[in-house]
Amino acid sequence: MGVSPAHKFGQIIGAVLEKAIEPGLRRIADKHRLFLDVKGKRRARNGRKKITWLDLYGNTHDLDFVLEKNGTQDDNGVPVAFIETAWRRYTKHSRNKAQEIQGAIVPLSLTHQGHAPFIGVILAGEYTEGSLQQLRSLNFHVVHILYKSVLGAFQSVGIDAKFDEDTLDKEVQTKVDAWDSLPDAKQEELISTLADSNRDKIGKFNEALERAIMRQVERVVILPLHGQAHEYATIMQAIGFVDGYDESMATASLTRYEVQIRFNNGDRIEGEFGEKVATLQFLRNYLPSVHPLTALAVKATVKVVDKPAGTALQTTIDKLPRPRATVKRPKKK
Repeated sequence: MGVSPAHKFGQIIGAVLEKAIEPGLRRIADKHRLFLDVKGKRRARNGRKKITWLDLYGNTHDLDFVLEKNGTQDDNGVPVAFIETAWRRYTKHSRNKAQEIQGAIVPLSLTHQGHAPFIGVILAGEYTEGSLQQLRSLNFHVVHILYKSVLGAFQSVGIDAKFDEDTLDKEVQTKVDAWDSLPDAKQEELISTLADSNRDKIGKFNEALERAIMRQVERVVILPLHGQAHEYATIMQAIGFVDGYDESMATASLTRYEVQIRFNNGDRIEGEFGEKVATLQFLRNYLPSVHPLTALAVKATVKVVDKPAGTALQTTIDKLPRPRATVKRPKKK
């Protein structure tokens, strides 16, 4: 069964949206010496056009844009940002699309949470406030380009982009044909019009992206703690232990590092590691690849904790293939 004209036209609008967003992302990538991965052949994925990333559950997800630290045409880098775009004509589909984006980006964000990647989405068309708030509640940076803005951009080159469920296929096909017949210069003009008419929204999104990219560590505090783990059933029993604990008798060997890094934008990354090597590997992820353009205040705390060897926790940590960490962000209002 062939693709309907409405579906084709939706794909055209989606491609226009991506092209309107890409120049700003590319400027940011060049400015901060990052690799911007976009749809198209790349040697690092054996020439495949789709951007596909694997999450910690073994599932693959196709994406629109990924900014990478130390990425090249030949090698995948560390993800700095996952960014999706989406067009929807009807609000009845907006909640499903929000859930689809959530289902792709959230697992990837968890997979790479040790790097606290920026997660963003740029939506165009008809979306309910509930679907937008759903994404914001999960710490997505959200831009919503209104349906009338899309219509205006197409109208600027003489294409009436309005259609609904009652529009005949042959009418929608005329819109597809009108786009296909546009000279390249006119297509670029339409794309620029869409970007320019949403300059403020896109600009704020890019500013948030840059703030995430430019996070810098100001200070690392190491706090060694000694002592075996003790568990008590009541607060009074715990108080009795602390009150009678002889601090001069701490002799337990080191079995775990706890790391906490705080950023100026409110992000907080916490990790637990069973070995010094893993801890150092984690911390080195936050060494700047270039000197920052602006010094931003960030505090990081490393807490060294001693617990008895052979615990289930240490066994789990020691088996991890790489450092594990969690990222916590302030809730968006």
